Amino acid sequence: MASGEPVQITISMTSMKGLARLAFIAQQFGYEYADLQQTSDNKFALLIVPDPGPQAQERAAQNRARYPDASDGVSLPPLVPNAIKLLKARMVVDLSRQYTDKQRAAIMGFGFTAMAAGIGFGFRADTTTVVIVGIVWAALMALLPVGLAGGRRYGAKYVARLQAAGFTQVTDRSGRLRYVPPGGQLPGHGNPFAGGA
Repeated sequence: MASGEPVQITISMTSMKGLARLAFIAQQFGYEYADLQQTSDNKFALLIVPDPGPQAQERAAQNRARYPDASDGVSLPPLVPNAIKLLKARMVVDLSRQYTDKQRAAIMGFGFTAMAAGIGFGFRADTTTVVIVGIVWAALMALLPVGLAGGRRYGAKYVARLQAAGFTQVTDRSGRLRYVPPGGQLPGHGNPFAGGA
């Protein structure tokens, strides 16, 4: 971050709250949350970009002076719970909009099929095993619409939180719906993961 360049952090094991805290701390030092996506190897890719706004630069200068040892990960500005909740909401919404329902259904269907095949290969191949694996697979596929509906409900809860806080919906260059703070715009003007940044 000291270079003033966009920073992409790829993390495998963390929570949304942990990612939101990380983005919040970055905001205290002149950066802003740009995007969060899930990678093909099931990790999170968090992108933060420099915030050129005068308020962000002033806040960064003050925090660099107050917390000169911030790089130790301990001497940091205090967390603001409401700001972290809103960052988490933006991240959840961004992740939920990364794929369409059809894409999510295809991914889940492939995963369920692979899981059922793995179970089948773990046991000897006889008629009983094939029937049991078929039943497990059918049960998992029957749960697919439930999982998709639950995901939509979960995302809608966070959209409502953002709208109540005055965030507005915008469309990025890739056509994905995103939310920006009141009076704000998308950091990096579009999809920051697409080339250049």
